[in-house]
Amino acid sequence: MESQRNISEFILLGLSYNQSIQVFCFLLFLYCYVALLAGNLLILVSIRLSPLYHQPMYYFLSHLSSMDICYTSVVTPKLIADLLVERKIISYENCMLQLFTMHFFGGVEIFILTAMAFDRYAAICKPLHYVVIMNRTRCHLLVLAAWAGAAIHAFPLFSAAISLPFCGPNEIDHYFCDIFPLLKVACTDTYIIGVLLIAFSGMFALGVFIVLFVSYGIILFTLRNLSAEGRRKALSTCWSHITVVVLFFGPAIFIYLRPPTTFPEDKIFALFYTIIAPMFNPLIYTLRNSEMKKAMRKVWCPSLFSKKHTINLK
Repeated sequence: MESQRNISEFILLGLSYNQSIQVFCFLLFLYCYVALLAGNLLILVSIRLSPLYHQPMYYFLSHLSSMDICYTSVVTPKLIADLLVERKIISYENCMLQLFTMHFFGGVEIFILTAMAFDRYAAICKPLHYVVIMNRTRCHLLVLAAWAGAAIHAFPLFSAAISLPFCGPNEIDHYFCDIFPLLKVACTDTYIIGVLLIAFSGMFALGVFIVLFVSYGIILFTLRNLSAEGRRKALSTCWSHITVVVLFFGPAIFIYLRPPTTFPEDKIFALFYTIIAPMFNPLIYTLRNSEMKKAMRKVWCPSLFSKKHTINLK
């Protein structure tokens, strides 16, 4: 690896050269990151300390919150710190590590979303067999499969990146290390590698998105057989999941499922799946979920919850 490169660091060009915009972005993304951490930790702790953890949907939701924190923390702290400095430098080793961990945690998140879709399918389309289908052993296996699938997704991208020769220039037109910006600065013909990466990474994202789209289509079609109250409750949960899927997969498919090139707009689209979607996940999953709100009140405001419960009984 050392013989294929003569650079030890990369310079990230970031989001903008304008100092005022950088200060604004620093304050905005700092707020977003704090809100993301607080929201996901709130969901994670609330589920772990309540009976909801024994329900498959909330078991997967707790893992999704964990992945949101890990996935965003790979990129966002570096982005926030770089907005305060003129030269945004990242070492070669940290660049490769950032690329691998981002795609690994992102892959886990994708497969967790798929497991959540399977859980909703079993709950709505196979209600009589739901307890048998989604037993705790199967839930554990689905989470392990998510980690294994993410590793299978991330290692080829990582292998492709470390095999690239870098002779200079070493400026990456992005705010983090990703595979397409790295292909642009490699000192070799990367067309074939780019096409293979599209076939592997882009088609992977598109394939999972189609599976999720079809799954929720079947679920929504099945809802016509439920009562009005059952339809309302199921739709509330499903629309939350669909919103998260669209926010995450839409920009990712735009970036990874196209000819191997980069556009200035890529940075804006990347913000959706690295910061914005993980920040909104806690709001999406709590504001429309009465069970989640009830569990949070019970965990964090037990006195108020018990008082309200007593009033309701009277």
